[in-house]
Amino acid sequence: MDNKAVLEEMLELLEKRNVKIRKDSLGGGGSGLCKIKGEYLFFLDMDSSSYEVAISCAKAVNEIIDIETIYLKPEVREFLESSS
Repeated sequence: MDNKAVLEEMLELLEKRNVKIRKDSLGGGGSGLCKIKGEYLFFLDMDSSSYEVAISCAKAVNEIIDIETIYLKPEVREFLESSS
Protein backbone atom coordinates (compact mmCIF):
# COMPACT_ATOMS: atom_id res chain seq x y z
CA MET A 1 0.00 0.00 0.00
CA ASP A 2 1.53 3.32 -1.03
CA ASN A 3 1.41 6.63 0.86
CA LYS A 4 -1.54 7.90 -1.16
CA ALA A 5 -3.65 4.82 -0.32
CA VAL A 6 -2.72 5.08 3.38
CA LEU A 7 -3.65 8.76 3.30
CA GLU A 8 -7.04 7.99 1.75
CA GLU A 9 -7.74 5.43 4.50
CA MET A 10 -6.84 7.94 7.21
CA LEU A 11 -8.94 10.69 5.64
CA GLU A 12 -11.87 8.28 5.59
CA LEU A 13 -11.30 7.56 9.31
CA LEU A 14 -11.41 11.28 10.06
CA GLU A 15 -14.55 11.83 8.00
CA LYS A 16 -16.29 8.97 9.84
CA ARG A 17 -15.53 10.89 13.07
CA ASN A 18 -17.22 14.00 11.63
CA VAL A 19 -13.98 15.80 10.83
CA LYS A 20 -14.46 18.07 7.85
CA ILE A 21 -11.70 17.88 5.25
CA ARG A 22 -10.75 21.11 3.50
CA LYS A 23 -8.45 20.85 0.49
CA ASP A 24 -6.59 24.05 -0.33
CA SER A 25 -3.29 25.21 -1.79
CA LEU A 26 -1.39 26.34 1.29
CA GLY A 27 2.12 26.59 -0.12
CA GLY A 28 3.41 23.25 1.14
CA GLY A 29 3.72 21.92 4.68
CA GLY A 30 0.46 23.47 5.85
CA SER A 31 -1.70 20.41 6.51
CA GLY A 32 -3.11 19.97 9.99
CA LEU A 33 -6.02 19.57 12.35
CA CYS A 34 -7.78 22.39 14.14
CA LYS A 35 -10.91 22.78 16.22
CA ILE A 36 -13.28 25.64 15.45
CA LYS A 37 -16.44 26.22 17.48
CA GLY A 38 -16.29 22.67 18.84
CA GLU A 39 -15.88 21.00 15.44
CA TYR A 40 -12.73 19.48 13.98
CA LEU A 41 -11.41 20.58 10.60
CA PHE A 42 -8.45 19.04 8.78
CA PHE A 43 -6.69 21.30 6.30
CA LEU A 44 -5.15 19.28 3.49
CA ASP A 45 -2.40 21.23 1.72
CA MET A 46 -2.66 20.41 -1.99
CA ASP A 47 0.88 21.77 -2.49
CA SER A 48 2.45 19.13 -0.19
CA SER A 49 3.48 15.62 -1.14
CA SER A 50 1.23 12.69 -0.25
CA TYR A 51 3.80 11.60 2.34
CA GLU A 52 3.87 15.01 4.08
CA VAL A 53 0.07 15.16 4.19
CA ALA A 54 -0.08 11.55 5.42
CA ILE A 55 2.23 12.42 8.33
CA SER A 56 0.02 15.38 9.29
CA CYS A 57 -3.09 13.26 8.89
CA ALA A 58 -1.59 10.51 11.07
CA LYS A 59 -1.01 13.07 13.83
CA ALA A 60 -4.66 14.13 13.56
CA VAL A 61 -5.92 10.53 13.64
CA ASN A 62 -3.74 9.74 16.67
CA GLU A 63 -5.01 12.86 18.43
CA ILE A 64 -8.74 12.17 18.14
CA ILE A 65 -9.09 8.41 17.59
CA ASP A 66 -8.05 5.59 19.91
CA ILE A 67 -6.68 3.28 17.22
CA GLU A 68 -6.50 0.38 19.67
CA THR A 69 -10.30 0.17 19.68
CA ILE A 70 -10.91 -0.08 15.92
CA TYR A 71 -9.92 -2.34 13.05
CA LEU A 72 -7.34 -0.89 10.70
CA LYS A 73 -5.60 -2.40 7.73
CA PRO A 74 -2.14 -3.53 8.86
CA GLU A 75 -0.34 -1.02 6.61
CA VAL A 76 -2.41 1.87 7.98
CA ARG A 77 -1.87 0.78 11.60
CA GLU A 78 1.87 0.48 10.99
CA PHE A 79 2.01 3.97 9.46
CA LEU A 80 0.03 5.45 12.35
CA GLU A 81 2.20 3.79 14.96
CA SER A 82 5.45 4.78 13.26
CA SER A 83 4.45 8.42 12.94
CA SER A 84 3.29 8.97 16.52
